[in-house]
Parts: sequence; structure tokens; C-alpha cells
Amino acid sequence: MSLHRYLTLACLVLLSFSASAHDYTLGSIKIGHPWTRATTPGAQTGGGYLKLDNGGAADRLVSVSSNVSEQAEIHTMSMEGDVMRMQKLDKGVELPAGKTVEFKPGGLHIMLLGLKAPLKEGAKFPLTLKFEKAGEITVDVKVESLTGAPAAGAEHKH
Repeated sequence: MSLHRYLTLACLVLLSFSASAHDYTLGSIKIGHPWTRATTPGAQTGGGYLKLDNGGAADRLVSVSSNVSEQAEIHTMSMEGDVMRMQKLDKGVELPAGKTVEFKPGGLHIMLLGLKAPLKEGAKFPLTLKFEKAGEITVDVKVESLTGAPAAGAEHKH
């Protein structure tokens, strides 16, 4: 194999790895594309989003934590007429066997309260997810554009 072909193949392998490197697995739970939007200077809150695919027995996401904020909580948002209602889910989120649970804008999400600094586009930060049965995993949350959609290939609707 020529050096040029070898280098081309090596680049393709690295690109394919980096494209899928933002997914995580803990036991039978797959965690897909953890992300957030950039925040404006002075913002005190941010939201976190991801997808949880449970390929095994029922489990529950019981808590989240991060070093970028004073608190991290699991929330849900709904509209009642013209009023947006946000509710903390003290008992976490059920992950039924064989089902997918998606955290996305306008619904289930992670609330980052008391941000220590603005979340800047292009940055990453650690988020620890604690499951009732599967245990804990720390994932990297990518900070996406303040106004734009998540990175190409991510399946989020705004």
C-alpha cells in the first residue's frame, strides 16, 4: 500500500472514530450526544440534553451533577395554555426496558443552576449521570451554538 493511501485510510479511521466518540455506554444503557447551548454572559442557568437508549432491564436515572454549576437537576417542561411550567423530577426518570428516553428542548432536560461561568460554544464539560442499577458514568457535554441547532448528525428538533 502506498504511503498516500495509508495516510488517507488512517485519516478516515480517525474521522469515523471522532464522529462516534460522543456516544457512551454504561452496561445496557447507551448515552447519545450530550449537548447544551452556549449561554450569554451573566446567565445563571443552562439546559442539558441527551438520549438514553435502554437495551436491558428497566432502570432509572436518579441524579445528575456537574462542576460547571452549583446544582444540576432533572426537569420537565410543559405548556399549560400560554404558561410554561417547569418541574423538578425528585425521583428521577424511568428508563423502561428496551425503550429510548430523550432529553430535549421543550421537554425533559437537565437544568444547570447557578452557572459558575458562561458556557462557551465549542467547549466541553463533564456531567455525571447516576443510574439506580447501572451505576455512574461521566460524559462530556458539548456546548453548541446559542441560536443554532446541535452539530450535524444529531437528531434534535427545536
